[in-house]
Amino acid sequence: MSAALTLGTPDHLDRLLTLVTAFHAEEGIVMTDDARRAGIAPLLDGIPHGVAYLIGPPRAAIGYIIVTFGWSVEFGGMDGFIDELYIRPGVRKRGIASETLQSLPRALGDAGLKALHLEVDTENETAQRLYARAGFARRDKYQLMTRKL
Repeated sequence: MSAALTLGTPDHLDRLLTLVTAFHAEEGIVMTDDARRAGIAPLLDGIPHGVAYLIGPPRAAIGYIIVTFGWSVEFGGMDGFIDELYIRPGVRKRGIASETLQSLPRALGDAGLKALHLEVDTENETAQRLYARAGFARRDKYQLMTRKL
C-alpha cells in the first residue's frame, strides 16, 4: 500500500467528504454536512489558505491530510498546520501515515514552508509516537490555545 499523495481538486469533493465524515465520527467532531462541505470545498478550489491531499489512489483513497497555511515571524516565513490526518482503519499500521508525514513536509519545504505544526490529543499515545518518529516535537514552554469566534 502506498502513501502516494494527490492534490485535491473539486472533482475529489465527494470522496474527500466521505473520508472526512468518517474521521469526524471517529473523533466525535459534530458538524453538519453543509458546514463540512463549506470547510473543504474552498481548499479544493485553490484558495491560498490551505490544501487537501488524498492519500493512496485517488479513485479509492485510503486517507487524507489537510494542511492550512499561515505566516510566522518566529520561523521566518510561511508555516503550515496539519489540520486533519486520517487513514482508514482497515489499512492502519502499515506505515502509510509515517510515509505521508515524511514526504509531505519535504515537498512543502521545497515550496518555501518554514515550519509545520500539528495538534495531538494528550491521551493518544499512538499518534504522539507516530508524530515524534516523523520529527515533530513538543515546544517547551508553549501550548496551543484557541478562542472560537
